[in-house]
Amino acid sequence: MELLIVVTTVAQQADARRLARQAVAQRLAACVHIDAIDSVYQWQGQIEQQPEWRLWFKTTPAGHAALCDWLQEQHPYELPALYTLSPSHTAAPFAAWLQEQVRAP
Repeated sequence: MELLIVVTTVAQQADARRLARQAVAQRLAACVHIDAIDSVYQWQGQIEQQPEWRLWFKTTPAGHAALCDWLQEQHPYELPALYTLSPSHTAAPFAAWLQEQVRAP
């Protein structure tokens, strides 16, 4: 069973917690890790540096599209960074648990 990790960032911790809790409650993700980061980027011609909160949503291939569509709708940013990582290995017991937690559409 394959694990996919969908990553995004938000400006506010409250938004990170809301997205994480709702995604797990709706069974779009099995779990979500949240960590504080410092981001440097160019936006509308200016170099910006801002604190952000990074979210790591763990999901299945079957649940991936639904999670990404939901994040696109719920995300507070005008242009959210959404990207997917595919680990080369996932421990079988964790993969089994993940499969039980994510409900595919």
